[in-house]
Amino acid sequence: MGYIVSARNVTKVFKGKEVVLDVSMNISEGQIYGFLGPNGAGKTTFMRMLLNLVKPTSGEIELFGERLTPTSIDVFKRIGNIIEYPVFYDKLTAVENLEMHCEYMGFYNKKAISDVMEQVKLTSVNGKPVGEFSLGMKQRLGMARALVTKPELLILDEPINGLDPAGIKDFRDLFQVLSKEHHMTLFISSHLLSEIEMIADTIGIIQNGVFKEEIAMNELKHRNSDFIEIVTPQCRKAVFILENTLKINNFKVIGDHTIRIYQAGVSQPEVSKTLILNDVAIESIHHKRTSLEEYFIDQTGGGEKYA
Repeated sequence: MGYIVSARNVTKVFKGKEVVLDVSMNISEGQIYGFLGPNGAGKTTFMRMLLNLVKPTSGEIELFGERLTPTSIDVFKRIGNIIEYPVFYDKLTAVENLEMHCEYMGFYNKKAISDVMEQVKLTSVNGKPVGEFSLGMKQRLGMARALVTKPELLILDEPINGLDPAGIKDFRDLFQVLSKEHHMTLFISSHLLSEIEMIADTIGIIQNGVFKEEIAMNELKHRNSDFIEIVTPQCRKAVFILENTLKINNFKVIGDHTIRIYQAGVSQPEVSKTLILNDVAIESIHHKRTSLEEYFIDQTGGGEKYA
């Protein structure tokens, strides 16, 4: 399996500031790659560099095994993208916008337009000008435009912005079909970490332009800890019982009401029973696993909004 995208030591400097610094990553054929980072981390700038919309200050990018240069053109016929908010000709219909895009791309397959409109569930708006579309409908049309030329690589910057829960599920299902059944490669940034956790094969985390980690989701799930989480209004008393009665010392207190027990071999029913017998009120007790969101916050230092 070859690399569809390979970046080595890519740096971009704007007005003396390093917006992206020494980023190296590899995206394999057929993967869904989740690109995560706080606001202003450099995600969109890096995606723009993959599309030659922004030129790297230094470093090297390869697409489909070929080095990207300022004059590269043909490679982009193999790529579909949504970068930030998609823009259309508002007085034209969705189909007319797609026809114009196909003409520009040199792609002549009329059936592909009706197929992709069905894929993104926009078949009921054929005669409506795009200027009357909601944000979610425009996002669906943006996806249709990215897909209509049957690309091998999709570069999607916040593709589920503006979608309602049903739309988010539609896109999630579509991404998995494109990857698993059509062997398409998807490079997706999103601030909805729970969505990335459900679909990604690999994630990369960037902060302040610095690429912090690239890790397969399978490895991340193996690495992340199982724990027992207790929510109690008597946190201090519960800690005393854990340490002195149950002899548990591998735990973490979060805020005023939550305790997480990481110690192996601890029985959740035994913990619950012992706390209750010692008159500790328990609001909830559950067996859990560290989520991608918690892992992300840990990697980026916490306290920052991500997008």
